[in-house]
Amino acid sequence: MLSRRYLFLLLSGLTLSVSALAQSYPSKPVTLMVPYPPGGLSDVVARKVNTVLAKALGQPVVIENLGGAGGAIAAQKVLNAPSDGYYIFQGSPNELILAPLANAAVKYKAEDFRQIQRVAVSPIAVTARKDLPASNADELAAYAARMVKEGKPMTYASVGTGSFYHLLGEQMAKAIGSAMLHVPYKGGGPILTDMLGGQIDIFITPYGAPHVEMDKVSKIKFVTALSAERQALIKHVPSVDESKALKGFHYNIGTGYFVKEPVGRASAQALNEWPTGMRSLAAGGSCFAHELSCCQGHADEMAQTGSQIHRPAPVSKQHLVGRPAGSSVRRIHNIELTAQRPGNVATGLAGLNVHPAWQEPA
Repeated sequence: MLSRRYLFLLLSGLTLSVSALAQSYPSKPVTLMVPYPPGGLSDVVARKVNTVLAKALGQPVVIENLGGAGGAIAAQKVLNAPSDGYYIFQGSPNELILAPLANAAVKYKAEDFRQIQRVAVSPIAVTARKDLPASNADELAAYAARMVKEGKPMTYASVGTGSFYHLLGEQMAKAIGSAMLHVPYKGGGPILTDMLGGQIDIFITPYGAPHVEMDKVSKIKFVTALSAERQALIKHVPSVDESKALKGFHYNIGTGYFVKEPVGRASAQALNEWPTGMRSLAAGGSCFAHELSCCQGHADEMAQTGSQIHRPAPVSKQHLVGRPAGSSVRRIHNIELTAQRPGNVATGLAGLNVHPAWQEPA
């Protein structure tokens, strides 16, 4: 029989070992999960952030790209891993709020994730194949109407059925009064490839420097910006408020970093510290500071940080999103989804970024 003294020493040793293990986080490479294939804006952002994160954590940060189901496949893989902080998910309301509502096969809830840091708010514009005969929202609406009459509806791409960008297309079609044909993809990279080949008419999407450069050399084009005023990176592109067809059609999308709940104390402390490095990206005029321009309404925050990057926020026990008691599983902040036609009723899409549960902890 083990003596009490031996048991005490054994338990003490275990306690010290666990404590040392916690204090050593991270002791191995950390994976940053991007829920789309390489080549899209999400991938570009991740490849700017991972160098800052690796420096702050003192360990390599490996980017994993996994597309499909509007980002839900990647989100589920993160949830299938241990909740030890070694899997970080780069997500938005699209993957965490809409995917579980739009796809009955998605079983996770937004509450299964904990927010580490709000990163940025991305502007959105309508991009198009280079030879699309439209250079503003009114011309786009006229072209869509003409294609419907010819029996060849204008095509629009998204990152998956029921995704934010699918719903934007549904809402746009409703606003201009012309049906459009939805073509789902696994991510922005494959969409861009097909758009360069002229196989897709338009893509309503966040954008960055690569899109701007392709527009400059006429490989793709911007049609209109979904904001009240022209956007900084594409000042030559008219805003929707310069049109009659889409006046007031303002949208953007937030990006953040998340881990599986519950995350350990040591992991949380280490991850709380790394976002401070984000400011150095902005101050240095890096690509990240230019990839995601802020839209109207974020000027005060931008003045404080020098970029569109959000201020560092500590890990909070507040969950990302909580459904109100008695609310329908198919309804979120005035967005209703039907099993037959996801996004058929898409009022309130702009509410995703201002949903109380998506905001940074105070």
